[in-house]
Amino acid sequence: MGKIVTRTVAIAGAVALTLAVAGTASVAVGHHNKVTKPTLTAWASLPAGTFVPGSEPSGSLVTGNTNGFVAPFADQPIQGFSGIAANGDGTFDVLSDNGYGNQANSGDFLLRVQRLAPVFASNQVDVVGGLNLTDPNGFVPWKLTRADRVLTGSDFDVESIVKAKDGSYWIGDEFGPYLLHFDRGGRLLAAPAPLDGVIAPETAARTGVTATLGGSKGFEGMAASPDGRYLYPLLEGTVTGDTAGQLRFNEFDLRTRAYTGKRWTYQLDSPAHAIGDAIAVDKDRFLIIERDNGQGATAVNKKIYLAQKRSDGTLSKKLVVDLMNIANPRKLGGFGTTFTFPFQTIEDVVILDEKTIAVLNDNNFPFSSGRTAGVADNNEWITIALPESLRPDKRVLR
Repeated sequence: MGKIVTRTVAIAGAVALTLAVAGTASVAVGHHNKVTKPTLTAWASLPAGTFVPGSEPSGSLVTGNTNGFVAPFADQPIQGFSGIAANGDGTFDVLSDNGYGNQANSGDFLLRVQRLAPVFASNQVDVVGGLNLTDPNGFVPWKLTRADRVLTGSDFDVESIVKAKDGSYWIGDEFGPYLLHFDRGGRLLAAPAPLDGVIAPETAARTGVTATLGGSKGFEGMAASPDGRYLYPLLEGTVTGDTAGQLRFNEFDLRTRAYTGKRWTYQLDSPAHAIGDAIAVDKDRFLIIERDNGQGATAVNKKIYLAQKRSDGTLSKKLVVDLMNIANPRKLGGFGTTFTFPFQTIEDVVILDEKTIAVLNDNNFPFSSGRTAGVADNNEWITIALPESLRPDKRVLR
């Protein structure tokens, strides 16, 4: 999957630059020997201090430990990485989330889909484009942060993404929680679609309706059926009245633009855990990232499960990868023979071929420091060879 790309970079504390380079977008698939345990096959990194050149200042309300970065920032950071969609040409659309951690401090963070290309030969990630999310036609019925209707991290907390066959985007939000449908230019196409009976604190504060979900516990993951008809948004938190650690996995019909009433439940290993992403393997099976809240030395449970629909309305789960115990016989990235992914939030998984997946972290710029204490995390991009085939539906490999 080789092609010439344009790399957009910025140096920490410096002005953002756009450099034309002969980069090669490459995805590490189909070139590994048979492995007996999950094995690192490629590693790349996008520096924490990477910004959208010539954009807008951001971070004016950021406080706390910024790990050496001085806020506000002259431009919009290319960070977050809370969902990923493959484009089939070696590039990927990656979703930046709500900004700086909460609604109150993220009004100058522009919600954005970044287009990226990993270049594993040089351990780099090229930024080849992106688009801001907007609501020019006024589909959001309440007051937005900006009069120009460019969406910000105070309007929505976007955490999951599916790219439809027509190039439009379905995005899962945590402030509703809502499903949001954008065209290929990032323009909202319809009013936000709520989930009956599930109310996040941000919506409760705006409407006066009682919250039934914890803060930042909305649609963290979202899968699409291989035939493109259904979405399966997965809540990150437990709805009031449900069993602790039990997460609702609902079915949304794209033909009727409504929930079907079918749902399954995913049981976390611990109620203190959270999910990071959910994607389809086929019509009945899904990869789900489950994680604890630790980073660095306190990171223990960072796992990817294969979940399957069951007739009793639950999802079974089978461990696919322990992200804290990945074989690295070639010592890729300068790491040892056992590679760990010790980040607080790991929110992106994509299937590259039947035995290879890619995983990315959300670096929560500039706050997370899981790789090195006191140093803002980069966005790392890894590919992992699996000992057994996932037997995916071929349509998920487009």
